Amino acid sequence: MQTPICDFVKKYIKNNPLRMHMPGHKGYNILGFEEYDVTEFDGADNLYAPDGIIKESEKYASQLFNAHTFYSTEGSSLCIKTALFLAIKNSNCKKPIIFAGRNAHKSFISASALLDFDVVWLQDENAENFLSCNISANYLDCVLSKAKQKPTAVYITTPDYLGCILDVKGIKRVCEKYGVLLIVDNAHGAYLNFLKDNIHPIALGADICCDSAHKTLHSLTGGAYLHISKFANKNLISNAKDALSLFGSTSPSYLILQSLDALNKILSSDYSQKLNDTVLRIEKFKSALTERGYVFYGNEPMKITICAKEIGYTGEQLNELLKSKNIFVEFYDQDYVVLMPTTQTTQKQFEQLQNCLLSIEIRPKILSLPPKTYLPRKAISIRNATFSPCETVSISRAKGRILVDVAVTCPPAVPVIVSGEIIDDFVIERFNYYGITKCKVVKE
Repeated sequence: MQTPICDFVKKYIKNNPLRMHMPGHKGYNILGFEEYDVTEFDGADNLYAPDGIIKESEKYASQLFNAHTFYSTEGSSLCIKTALFLAIKNSNCKKPIIFAGRNAHKSFISASALLDFDVVWLQDENAENFLSCNISANYLDCVLSKAKQKPTAVYITTPDYLGCILDVKGIKRVCEKYGVLLIVDNAHGAYLNFLKDNIHPIALGADICCDSAHKTLHSLTGGAYLHISKFANKNLISNAKDALSLFGSTSPSYLILQSLDALNKILSSDYSQKLNDTVLRIEKFKSALTERGYVFYGNEPMKITICAKEIGYTGEQLNELLKSKNIFVEFYDQDYVVLMPTTQTTQKQFEQLQNCLLSIEIRPKILSLPPKTYLPRKAISIRNATFSPCETVSISRAKGRILVDVAVTCPPAVPVIVSGEIIDDFVIERFNYYGITKCKVVKE
């Protein structure tokens, strides 16, 4: 598979041009990669109106994912907003409604504020934490059958941050039954397309899907894909570039574009074999640690989520033990530690991690559980809350107030309470559990 964007830039550098265009560093090294950092000048094509090398590169990516695939240099966050805009634009509803899994990324909340759609939250009654949302096809069927207004789209996150994969095929069947679009935030699952058994959302029937190429593949940070099914409404496809440009920067990173372009060649070679070998390696890794007493959460093949309390530690304590051995994890909280290996993780590195974890003393199980997961009462819309005058208060003074925004770190960028909801005792308990000390509320 060819790499037209990379080839163009290499040729440009070789010709030693006089750079009378942006960026201002003119190719002179500060960090070492500046000569590759160019912009959309003549011949370099235009990300949101491509007719040359970017169009050709996206065609190769489309072949790999068997979809209409478009590049993002601003992560899945840009793709999420775009997907929701496309769904609304394709809808005849005066006031669009999205039925969404409660563990939606902050970008979804931002999209609701910007696009002014209503949200009906989908939440498993037996959810163990706020990062996972076990939406089954039967549950969704029940919700849609009772809905007074059919939603514009159903929006789910799979895999979620802790590594739980939903039944996309079953959920899609329900969406088809009610004539509803299915949008999937697959930010953590770009690699699923290359498993021996392809379980990528597009392969399972999703209409629109976003992947972060940098999370589990080899792209530079910010590289992502917007996928639209070949069987989707043609309006979704024809409007995709305009929708991306509505939210995206007019100065997309050409470094990230080159990494996405180069990735096509990697994915089309022996990546699948390396991936499936790595999955087997992770299975053996988990098996060895399970014998030691470790317990793992989720069913995603490339994510290692340790239930820390099962071996007598909080997630914070286990993280500190790993950090003391120069091992830095993806995420941790009171209950879990999340590790994200890829095909780039070597056998020696797996052994280093395994030896470290095996050397940790197994202690009596910590019995405390996370606060109950439930839906707080909604006072005003996400949009109205977001644009309301606000003030920052300590959690101890927040009871009864309407949330505007709460500081959400990334990872995981999943809010524990959503803008427009009322802060009650259960919410305060949740804030305290997750170490949130302040929040923004509607000004009285």
